[in-house]
Amino acid sequence: MRLGGPVFEECGDPQEWVAAVKRLGYSAAYCPVGSDAPDDVIRAYAQAARDAGVVIAEVGAWSNPMSPDDAARREALDKCRQGLRLADEIGARCCVNIAGSRGAKWDGHDPANLTDETFDLIVETTRSIIDAVRPTRTFFTLETMPWMVPDSPESYLRLIEAIDRKHFGVHFDPVNLVCSPQRYFASGALIRDCVAKLGAHIRSCHAKDVTLGEGFLVHLDEVRPGLGGLDYRAFLGEVARLDPDTPVMLEHLQTPEEYALAAGHLRAVAAEIGAAFQ
Repeated sequence: MRLGGPVFEECGDPQEWVAAVKRLGYSAAYCPVGSDAPDDVIRAYAQAARDAGVVIAEVGAWSNPMSPDDAARREALDKCRQGLRLADEIGARCCVNIAGSRGAKWDGHDPANLTDETFDLIVETTRSIIDAVRPTRTFFTLETMPWMVPDSPESYLRLIEAIDRKHFGVHFDPVNLVCSPQRYFASGALIRDCVAKLGAHIRSCHAKDVTLGEGFLVHLDEVRPGLGGLDYRAFLGEVARLDPDTPVMLEHLQTPEEYALAAGHLRAVAAEIGAAFQ
């Protein structure tokens, strides 16, 4: 498995970028260019990553292909197609988005998100993105989420079967699946179940943590890895059994110092269980 995260340094060219990635001790990275980058620039970054042994984990296409607003939906679909095309050109392991929300907030909850009608729309939409680009070496993936499909290993398997495209894969974010006390206190079992059912399809992972509040009503908060209750021994132990190039990507922290602490926690847990990052 490979550890990665954002690069905060200003990098003027591919060599500066890979040097910055290496200084952080990472062997995986987020895509360093946008879909509007010239072809020669994309090729240069792809070559620099290969030469340095850095895996480009993912291209984010964060948008709402389920939007009830037609213009926003069209814009999101275009962003997904462009992101998938960039991922294929630069050799990223996947292009990732969420399935999207039928409500006002692009990544928010809505009762319509979990209906059969929306499931069918996700299938149709995802097929259209993959079929428009026809990638040859990357995968389009949907991040696991708490209030939209895919929200469990079973719903992801159902999506894989329904979409029926070779280049549809899995993006695994276990914290996003911890949406109840039952899952919070059994996160290790949840992780093992996900990897048992989806492991062959996992293209990239996100690493963060979660805490359960003390108030009477259930409240969960995202925190830095090591400060919450996610079973990182199970998480890293399971990922270590997958493709050795599987990225574990840190996200959502504010400063380089926080990322250094998070990376240190992951490396310490990996060492405890006899695993290692490349």
